[in-house]
Amino acid sequence: MTESKKYRSQMMSKIKSTGGKSETLLAKTLWHNGIRYYKNYKELPGKPDIAITKYKIAVFVDGEFWHGYDWKNQKKKRIHTNRDYWIPKIERNMERDKEVNQKLHDMGWCVLRFWEKHEVMKDLTLCVEKVKEVIRQKNKNC
Repeated sequence: MTESKKYRSQMMSKIKSTGGKSETLLAKTLWHNGIRYYKNYKELPGKPDIAITKYKIAVFVDGEFWHGYDWKNQKKKRIHTNRDYWIPKIERNMERDKEVNQKLHDMGWCVLRFWEKHEVMKDLTLCVEKVKEVIRQKNKNC
């Protein structure tokens, strides 16, 4: 294994599926705004990063690489090594996201998906406002 492949392998192995910086930041900010939730809620399809059960809101914080941010224009062109592995894997993740969204909608849940770096880390306030807006809409319908 070359040095760069070994390094890349080590870096990829350290990536966790839960509790990332942006996910934690969004969760803590919602909590400080009085919005109570469950983290990584296993009772729902897709195990939402944040589940606001009182209002049936499922929030996902998606990593740009893993979930195919701007897939057609960016990532497909940027993957230079092991394309036969990564392209189908990421496309399956994107497909799974759509399936999870549909299942949650069918169960009466509102699904919010935020991009980790392009939304949460760039404009946390806007993300929190989007959650609050959905809560306001749900309150009107009660």
